[in-house]
Amino acid sequence: MKKVLILTAGFGEGHNAAARNLRDALELVAPETQVEVLDLFESTYGRLNSIVKTAHLGMVRYAPTLWRGIYSLLDHASVGDSGVGGLTRLRSALDDVLRVTQPDCVVSTYPAYAPVIKELFRDHSEKPFRFVTIVTDSISVNASWHRAPSDAFVVANRPTATVLHHAGVPAERIYPLGFPVSPQFAAPGIQPCPLEDDGPIKLLYVINHGKKKCGKVLDRLLENERVHLTITTGRDAELKAELQDRFRKYDGRVQVLGWTNQMPALILSHHVLIGKAGGAVVQEAIAARCPMVINQIIPGQETGNAQLIQQLGLGTVADRNREVPGLIEEAFAKDARLWREWRANLMKASHPDAALRIAELVLRQCEDSGDWSKFAPAPLKVLPDASAPTAPAVVDGTAARRALLCDFHIHSNYSDGKLTVPELVDFYGPRGFDCICITDHLADPRRVIGKLSNLSNLVLAESQLEEYFEVLDRERRRAWRKYGMLLLSGIEFNKDGLTKKSSAHLLGIDMQMPIASSLDLPETIAQLHAQGALAVASHPHVFKSEWGKNTLYLWENQDEFAPLLDAWEIANRNDIFAPVGLKRLPFIANSDFHKPKHIYSWKTLLQCDKQPDAIKDCIRRNEHVSITLYREGGLLPVTTRVARPQELVEKVARPLHAVAMLQAANV
Repeated sequence: MKKVLILTAGFGEGHNAAARNLRDALELVAPETQVEVLDLFESTYGRLNSIVKTAHLGMVRYAPTLWRGIYSLLDHASVGDSGVGGLTRLRSALDDVLRVTQPDCVVSTYPAYAPVIKELFRDHSEKPFRFVTIVTDSISVNASWHRAPSDAFVVANRPTATVLHHAGVPAERIYPLGFPVSPQFAAPGIQPCPLEDDGPIKLLYVINHGKKKCGKVLDRLLENERVHLTITTGRDAELKAELQDRFRKYDGRVQVLGWTNQMPALILSHHVLIGKAGGAVVQEAIAARCPMVINQIIPGQETGNAQLIQQLGLGTVADRNREVPGLIEEAFAKDARLWREWRANLMKASHPDAALRIAELVLRQCEDSGDWSKFAPAPLKVLPDASAPTAPAVVDGTAARRALLCDFHIHSNYSDGKLTVPELVDFYGPRGFDCICITDHLADPRRVIGKLSNLSNLVLAESQLEEYFEVLDRERRRAWRKYGMLLLSGIEFNKDGLTKKSSAHLLGIDMQMPIASSLDLPETIAQLHAQGALAVASHPHVFKSEWGKNTLYLWENQDEFAPLLDAWEIANRNDIFAPVGLKRLPFIANSDFHKPKHIYSWKTLLQCDKQPDAIKDCIRRNEHVSITLYREGGLLPVTTRVARPQELVEKVARPLHAVAMLQAANV
């Protein structure tokens, strides 16, 4: 089995997008290949890395002239023998990762890794792996990308290949295969949005920081009655609400969206993209064969992206945002002659299958990899501890199956979580989880707090539900293919009142379709059951060890809801709700995951087949159900193990005791 290590960094979305898309392509082209994506800056420098990222983003947004100067210094800086300067911790971390994983090919989407690898192997005639650099910039390529050698440099286009060659990179090492956009662009039957005679002109306007005062520009665009406008506002919920109110009168010609990770589908369904010259979005527009009008350029790498659009005739650049309506009018004048020229040029320049072609290049490089035996000890193996107690062979008279490690309460950045859905899959999968359910918040808009929550942009919007379920379905297939992990679709229904006793949170687990947020609790539960989903009371009792909004309505009204609910959370994060056990209610335990440190919390163990229906049936019957604390390095040897609800009654009243040793490697 071939092993590929992809190195990235969070300083600009283009680096991470390239890494994720190449990973997805490798898993499609060669599912048996072991692929890992690592941001060693984040894992090595922690909070310092976050501070630097925030400072970088602030500088780019608020002090672009200063950033231009720093970018120029990086481009012209002289490099010493090592070229790694103050990156000692990164060098040590990368050395450890390479010696443990022993990859056949290392791919870098960020320029700082190449000089570190050069330093690590400076005393050897050859490396034990092949090294590929994916240059995420176009034309204005900073010298930091090519100061250190690579076995292959992948660039997005021929103009950039020319720039690298003139900078001294041998032509035979430069591969103009395109930018690794999402493999979705290369799906069979995907075509750019056609322009029909006298049909609507579909414009996608992406609002970035510094372009919020765009109301007059948008009004002018809408003076053309053929124009249909989709506006994305990112995480700015206040701006989204303001624009929705402003354009309500246009009766279906304007759609205002907040944050979305469905940008490929949006670009493919529009005729022109209006936005800044960011590396990822420019390359996605080219892949979608969607002409682009650039209205903002951050000095540095974005200058090259704008040059690319103009040089290849793929759109145009507005010197000022107020020029945008005039440029659109010109593009669609005279039977859209100019727009059709842009589209024709895009058909020649576009590489929607670039990620797949780069994946094939990486796999060929793997065939030429070297011998790790000269550089590293044998790979580490996780062996069971012979001295540790093992799980009992028989539980309740039933031959013991391997317990399924489950977490049914997880939030992504569709609401108030820190990680994207794909990142959650890649976070839980390697840790040996068998089943997870992503349950982002959906607030009831009839309630005051629900209205405020929707304005905060920290809950799912009704308009995002279709997208949310599509993303979960796509990642469900990848989670099973890569990790053998079940991914269930869910929602946490927020029914928040002004007091804790009037507030309830309800988990819907393994949902097949959305449910309206404005339904009353009994009706929501009935609709969950109608589609085969579980209805679970989320953190129904008082938090003790964790801060959190107490939601006691279901508990205070348990006579009404106990017959309706499938289970109650008996443990959430680090809290355990003893009264749930004392009432002998069916239970599960969850992390209520919002950020990586929340993985170290209560989890559910189930003894049943690894199938959604079997898991739900096990929870409903509440037999062969356990809860366990997950801690650094895997599960704690301290595990509450019960087969029936009443067995918990005796355990919650006294300290937990060890009955099983469950290690992360073999859970």
